[in-house]
Amino acid sequence: MTGLTVAGLFLSGLLAGVELVVRYGIHPALMSLPDRTHLAARHEIVRIVRVLVPVILIPSVLLGIAVLISSGTGPGLALRWAGVGVYAAYLVVVFFGTVPINDAFFDWDPDAPPADWKRVIARWAVIDIVRSSLAILAFAIFLIAAWLD
Repeated sequence: MTGLTVAGLFLSGLLAGVELVVRYGIHPALMSLPDRTHLAARHEIVRIVRVLVPVILIPSVLLGIAVLISSGTGPGLALRWAGVGVYAAYLVVVFFGTVPINDAFFDWDPDAPPADWKRVIARWAVIDIVRSSLAILAFAIFLIAAWLD
């Protein structure tokens, strides 16, 4: 296993872990809070993940591509292609799904949110299920590809 593969697996695992925690830990906790507290906490979380996730995501995707290119035609080739394809789907969901919602949300006032804020958060939650599942799937695929090689 090459250094590129190890680094790619590490970052892919971090991304999957972040997505898992957001989906199944943070989001349910936020939903149990009173509205104003929920919105204030969500604002701070969005402020942090707007920086944290790209720092993990960009190198993870680039390393996934680098491993695909540099690993040759071994037994994990099809899975490496699949993993990069799942990352592509993840990026589409992020940039056209959760990022626009988070950007709009970031401007909300927790004391005076838009009238439809609960509908927007519910839409975000559905998209988040897809996003987190894709990150976890990519990690699993890359792990199996590395194991096969």
